[in-house]
Amino acid sequence: MQKPIILFGGQSYEHEISIVSAISLHKAIGAQCAFVFLSPDRRFYLIDLIDMKADHFSSGRYRKNAELFLARGGFERKTLFGRTPIDGDVVISVAHGADGEDGKLAALFDFYGVAYVGPRLEASVLSFNKRWTKFLALCAGVKTLPYQVVRRGDAIDLPYPFILKPLRLGSSIGIAVVKSQADLSYAIDAAFEFDDEALAEPFIDGVSEYNLAGCKTGETWRLSTIEEPQKKEVLDFDQKYLDFSRDGKAKEARLSNETAEALREAFKKIYDQGFAGALIRCDFFVVDNEVILNEINPIPGSLAHYLFPDYETTLNELLAALPRPKQIAVTYNYIHSIKAAKGKL
Repeated sequence: MQKPIILFGGQSYEHEISIVSAISLHKAIGAQCAFVFLSPDRRFYLIDLIDMKADHFSSGRYRKNAELFLARGGFERKTLFGRTPIDGDVVISVAHGADGEDGKLAALFDFYGVAYVGPRLEASVLSFNKRWTKFLALCAGVKTLPYQVVRRGDAIDLPYPFILKPLRLGSSIGIAVVKSQADLSYAIDAAFEFDDEALAEPFIDGVSEYNLAGCKTGETWRLSTIEEPQKKEVLDFDQKYLDFSRDGKAKEARLSNETAEALREAFKKIYDQGFAGALIRCDFFVVDNEVILNEINPIPGSLAHYLFPDYETTLNELLAALPRPKQIAVTYNYIHSIKAAKGKL
């Protein structure tokens, strides 16, 4: 395996989740890694392995680590005689939420020519906003639930029960099930605490939900086990994230061959909408034997290592098949031709 740089943190409601993700991912891949922490004030720090503990970040002690700077080709640290690149071949981002999943870091990495695992700019933008995820699924030919985007004070036209979610947030933060008028005030407060827009969808009690992760390496698909997560009414924050650092692997859901294949085909259609270079997880519903996309997780918790029987092989193949941006040769031929014709410019 190439030496990866695990990048985590960011100015995000999911900042703390990202820290746990980085620790979990390092345990899963077992490779020598460099760790780069993106602080809430958007500064990069090189973190020693011995410091990869949650309280190192919550206490602010990370500020004593070496600060890094993004330059052409990768991260650099200041030295007595200038700047020196840090040791690492490719960035693996587990910066969840804003900064990591909204496209900011993808744009920076593309601009500076940094090799990275993660969604590129367009895929980030489309999958970070739940409304635009609906458009992406429509283009891919994958069904979604009907929905309404609302601002505080808007009337919600969906019948009860429905679920209300912040429009630009993951990790099941700020979601609430609205079964009657009595539930509405709390749900609105929960959703709009984190965003100024929310997405309302029908709530289907007892619906079967399945998680599937994967990537495409060249012409080869690397797909995970299909997991049916255990949940109460909805898959809330605690169920989703107090469990993903587990050491064991996910159990294969009990599905018919036809349903399992339908889920895989839906995943491929979504991934082919611009997710090359990323390992993503899609969460699906199955209603009356019909596959419906619930959400796209462009940077899933701990990069979904627990869903793969052979995660190291999957990651190695992805690292070897990352997209290479086209280099545009700037020749100045147009300017030279004008100068030759007019004598000056």
